[in-house]
Amino acid sequence: MNRECSLYDDLEKVLISAEEIQDAVRRLGERVSLDYAGRAPVFVCILKGAAVFFSDLMREVSLPLTTDFMAISSYGSSTKTSGVVRILKDLDHDVLDKDVLVVEDIVDSGLTLSYIKKVLHERGARSVRLATLLDKPVRRRTELEVDYACFRIPNEFVVGYGLDYQEKYRNLPLIGVLHPRIYMEEA
Repeated sequence: MNRECSLYDDLEKVLISAEEIQDAVRRLGERVSLDYAGRAPVFVCILKGAAVFFSDLMREVSLPLTTDFMAISSYGSSTKTSGVVRILKDLDHDVLDKDVLVVEDIVDSGLTLSYIKKVLHERGARSVRLATLLDKPVRRRTELEVDYACFRIPNEFVVGYGLDYQEKYRNLPLIGVLHPRIYMEEA
């Protein structure tokens, strides 16, 4: 991607480079392959933000796996969670007696993933683990164990590699801190 493009102008700084992401995803894929050895997990992608991470991660896993997708709403077009979680697109397949790995782009408040984990357990999943590209524990509003995280990040508003602000910036190959001038009008 052309670093001269206007998307880069909206970043205050680059937090995680594309190369660092690729290395972390490769290492996580190796770890997941070891942890799920002998099993065929269901990878559940939380749309839209996790799609890029999900695609890269599953190619690094050397196991038979199946995929499914969920779309969840807890933010709308805001930068802050509403605290209300809604399933906009549900799974296409049953998870009864399956090992499920939920793949998310970022975990901050933990409300969305706590809800999803509860729902999947209620549907009879054998196990439910969480994998995220970015973990922002300082923003946690509920008790939640993240099983796999590529990076722990500070409390900054980040975009890129699938993460967006008002549906923009998902196509950046890195994680950048969005300049506050872009979203301050909302405050």
